[in-house]
Amino acid sequence: MKISELRKYGEKRLLEAEIPDYAFDAKELLFFTLDIDMNQYLLHMMDEVSDEAIFKYKTYIEKRASHIPLQHITEEQNFMGFSFYVNEHVLVPRFDTENLVEEVLKAIPNDSKVLDVCTGSGCILLSILGLKKDATGIGTDLSEEALKVAKINRERLGLTDRASFVQGDLFESIDSNESFDIIVSNPPYIRTDVIESLSVEVKSHDPYMALDGGEDGLVFYEKISAKAPEFLKDGGMLFFEIGHDQADDVMGIMQKCGFIDINMIRDYADNPRVVYGTKKGNL
Repeated sequence: MKISELRKYGEKRLLEAEIPDYAFDAKELLFFTLDIDMNQYLLHMMDEVSDEAIFKYKTYIEKRASHIPLQHITEEQNFMGFSFYVNEHVLVPRFDTENLVEEVLKAIPNDSKVLDVCTGSGCILLSILGLKKDATGIGTDLSEEALKVAKINRERLGLTDRASFVQGDLFESIDSNESFDIIVSNPPYIRTDVIESLSVEVKSHDPYMALDGGEDGLVFYEKISAKAPEFLKDGGMLFFEIGHDQADDVMGIMQKCGFIDINMIRDYADNPRVVYGTKKGNL
């Protein structure tokens, strides 16, 4: 079987399995199997494929056909120009979340200290530190397995001297004497009753604790906003990723907790995506 024929096989099988991005996923799994890129594919698409590679590719295709996320098969996801290791213990970094990192980078002062609450794979904190070379930071998560992933990514990006990770429920493992210029979080924000309506890839393969934001989806915004001023320097800023219909609620929560200059930023699809505010000097 030729490389191009193997790709067509993958596309057909994933189409039959009703995978929305079947052509893209078939291509990505082929490139992953053969360790090639598009240029190499175009040069060698008529080459014959070994039986071993055919077997491996078909195995990956069957996994994807059963709705295992592409990134859980390849264990890779690109985010902010960095390659992150991912597995079933963390949310796969999504391109929408790049808006959150971009807004932090616009506001972050020099020599900043950053706290990433609900860090998961570490992609937010590590991307900020990777792009802001004089910053340091801490990521915290309740999941020990998620933190193992974050630590692998810290090694990958060469940030062991500037990033640390601690296990705990939100702020519980952060020293009370610590203070930060930036607190950032992409917390669980899906309403509990909505989770079952999500795609199989999300509801069956993303960690439930990283999705469930409680009955109204706002539980973690309330907890983080109430506690964040204790850990922010005067004039420090709190940044959240939000769901598309949560902007007014989250801005209201932050206002009640004493934040000022609260703003909402839309993503590239024009959906509300980021809310941020500033700690008043007398908080």
